[in-house]
Formats: sequence, structure tokens, C-alpha cells
Amino acid sequence: MKKLVIAYSGGLDTSYCAVSLSKQGYEVHAVSVNTGGFSSEEIKKIEENAYTMGVATYKNINAVTDYYSKVIKYLIFGNVLKNNTYPLSVSAERIIQAIEIVNYAKSIGASYIAHGSTGAGNDQVRFDMIFQTIAPEIEIITPIRDLQLSRQEEIEYLKSSGIDLSWEKAKYSVNKGLWGTSVGGEETLTSEQPLPEHAYPSQVTKVVPEQVKLSFVKGELVAINDDEKTPVQNIEQLNTLASKFGIGRDIHVGDTIVGIKGRVGFQAAAALITIKAHHLLEKHTLTKWQLQHKEYLASFYGMHLHEGQYLDPVMRDMEAFFTNSQAKVTGDVFVTLKPYHFTLDGIDSPHDLMNAKFGSYGELNKGWTAEDAKGFIKILGNQNKIYQQVNR
Repeated sequence: MKKLVIAYSGGLDTSYCAVSLSKQGYEVHAVSVNTGGFSSEEIKKIEENAYTMGVATYKNINAVTDYYSKVIKYLIFGNVLKNNTYPLSVSAERIIQAIEIVNYAKSIGASYIAHGSTGAGNDQVRFDMIFQTIAPEIEIITPIRDLQLSRQEEIEYLKSSGIDLSWEKAKYSVNKGLWGTSVGGEETLTSEQPLPEHAYPSQVTKVVPEQVKLSFVKGELVAINDDEKTPVQNIEQLNTLASKFGIGRDIHVGDTIVGIKGRVGFQAAAALITIKAHHLLEKHTLTKWQLQHKEYLASFYGMHLHEGQYLDPVMRDMEAFFTNSQAKVTGDVFVTLKPYHFTLDGIDSPHDLMNAKFGSYGELNKGWTAEDAKGFIKILGNQNKIYQQVNR
């Protein structure tokens, strides 16, 4: 039989693919990748569904740690928010999922790899590009995209194959991962409507403000309220704390890889708080030129990641810059959690460049004289003065 690996989510599209490809003579091996969004019960349910669809084997790969170390860490170092809004909650994890899936396909000697993407979204680009780059010898099969199947056609096919499960489409599609949860619904298909309160994955259960201390070492979140854990555990804990306040909700409007505009709701409490707290610490510990160059590199990094260009070596170049920039980004950031928002209260760092012994902004200078200031200002404006006088 022809050995095939399918990126299996347990939903309608990938279930259709598993059944139809098995009937076509493929030996189907289903694999799903946990990037922080699966409970053990959910994994067990996906496995049960996979075997119901007739797959030969099912495997769940836990990639949460790799997801952090290979992607999220650099999104924090770069303070990456696409369009100044979105922490790339879904697009970032798709890259890691694609890499894990194709490497698994190679490890079992599969000649084919399938996924359930349609021809209208971003994931088809990310999956295909990663698969083609890592394993160009493996043929990619995409039944939903190629046959342009409707949801009802898929359901009728599964029923005719003896599989009559409940495939009712949820009113809101939710994709949960370590770096945030995306939420799509009828409101996000148009431009004017917000998502209702109940569409978000967690509701407000705390209203009394609460201050937390986030501790960073070389840009990585190492402790919350002096409780030292791994960065992954700290992100999970911060998300639990902040989600109770309904923090981290927004709607991202962006350009898809295939050239159309799209809206998606999300709730990413830990991601937004971590990025903003980290950025505040950088404002105190980095030079203005470090901050300036990091800003435009972060924009490029986020765009390339979103567009599926993770394997381009320029990404490793930017990651090296980000890593080097974090040498002095160590200290504590004090954040107050409130209903639906948070405030950054301040920082404490041994590398704080806002050091009183050099002077206080707008108040007192200790490192230069009045004559030094006058000479500096005169020279600083020299070229502009020359230009204006020459071109009167």
C-alpha cells in the first residue's frame, strides 16, 4: 500500500480526507501536533475519531517546548505584534506543526502527505511550503482544495461510508494554543461587527485589580511573583491569571498570504502582557539605536513568519540579532491586571539606563555643563542650518 501521513485535526475536513484516501488504497497514518491547545481528553477523542475513519495508526506529537524555543521566544525578543495588534497566535504554531508533521512523514518512510486545507486560506501556503522545502520528494495531496468540496458534500460522503457522526458546525471556530486563542464567527466575516462577549474562550470572573511581578532574565520570562518555573509554564500561568479578567481580547484585521483582507478575533492574555512588559523593560535597558533597529527587524520577522517563510536563513539571522540584543534585558516588571485591560506600573533592573547619577530628564544634569549643552545643540543643527541658508 502507498504510505501516507495526514495532518489530522479530527474535524470534518481531515476526517473526509482520512476516509477517502483510505478507500483509494493509501495506508493512512494520522498525526496531530500539540502546540499548547490540547488536553489529554481532547487528544484521546481525536485518536478515537481517527481510528473510526479507518487510519492505520494515530500519533500525537507534543511540540509545546519546541514551539516556545524555536518561535515564541523570538516573538517576545522582537515584541512582535502584526499590524501592532496580533501576536501571531495561529500562524506561528502552524509553522511548527508543519515541520513536525513532515519530519514524522520522513521518519516512517511515507511517500505522500495530506492536509485538509481549502484553497482560500493561509494554512495551505504554510503547509505546502514547509513540506516542499523539507521533503521535496514527498507528494502533497489536498482533496478539499482540489475537489472544491462543500461542507455538505463531505458530510454526505462520510454518511455513505457508514460514518454518521455529528458534524454540526459550531457557531464560532476556536483554535487554542500556547500563544493565544483565535475566534472566528459570522461577525468576523464582515467589517463592522464586534464579537459578542460569549464568543471568547474565558469570561470575566475577577474585577478587583491585582498586581503581578514578571521576572525576566536575558529577555525570557523566568518567574511570576518570584515563583520560578520554565518560560512555558510561566506563560500558561500568566494566561490563567489574566484570562479571569478578560484581558487580551481584540480583532485583528490583516492581509492574507493569498491577497485578501481578513478579520479574526483572538484572546491572548499572556502573549500581550508578556510582550508589553518585555518591551517596557527593553525601553529601560537598551540604547535608542538598539530599540530602533529591533523595531523594523521585528516587523520583517513577524511578516515572514506569517507568510510561511520560517525556513529562510534570514530568519536565523534576525533571531541571532534578537538574541544578542537581550544580554542586558534582565529585571522585574510590575503589571496590574484589571477587567479587560492591564497597566504597566514600572520596572526594577540592575541594567536600568534611567540612572539618576547621570542626570534627571527635564530636571537636573550632572554629566555636562551649560556650555557643553550649547555647543552640542549648535553642532547638532549645523547641517540643517547650512541647507536652509544655501536654499533660501
